[in-house]
Amino acid sequence: MKRRAFLLALSILMTSLQAASAPDLLNIPVNDISGKQTNLGAHPGKVILVVNVASKCGYTRQYEGLEALYKKYKDRGLVIAGFPSNEFGGQEPGSDEEILKFCTSKFNVTFPMFSKISVNGSGAHPLFAALTGSAAGHPGPIKWNFNKFLIGKDGSLIQRYESKVEPDSQELVAAIESALGK
Repeated sequence: MKRRAFLLALSILMTSLQAASAPDLLNIPVNDISGKQTNLGAHPGKVILVVNVASKCGYTRQYEGLEALYKKYKDRGLVIAGFPSNEFGGQEPGSDEEILKFCTSKFNVTFPMFSKISVNGSGAHPLFAALTGSAAGHPGPIKWNFNKFLIGKDGSLIQRYESKVEPDSQELVAAIESALGK
């Protein structure tokens, strides 16, 4: 009996430590593409797919798949959050206004877009520093545009996906459906 109580106490302690060390992804300030300060917590109880995007990239076509994913699952609680970045080959050179115009005119994007940011290094936006830091559970620098980070309803990072993982891939869709619940 003492062993069971000890294991239960240890389990509770480990869960508390893990929760305490996990970054608070939902409360990190970000600016939407119009410049208004907000955070991912503005979508309480939602599953959020954070994507670093670019308009002049070989993966730019993924905007179409991301929009299709958003339309399919938004009523069930999925939010896609696009964060433009110009770090990889200068593939996002435009202003926020130009980026929004491109996304809406070329791909009919309706999911939330945010101001252009840096995603790596000492100048990385705090959200991306947290998403790629060791405390998030999937550490390491972003290697290219269209990396995807799936955040659960509780604000924890569920999984990270490299650029080559398409928005309609079985792997990503299954993870989204699982996070949303049946």
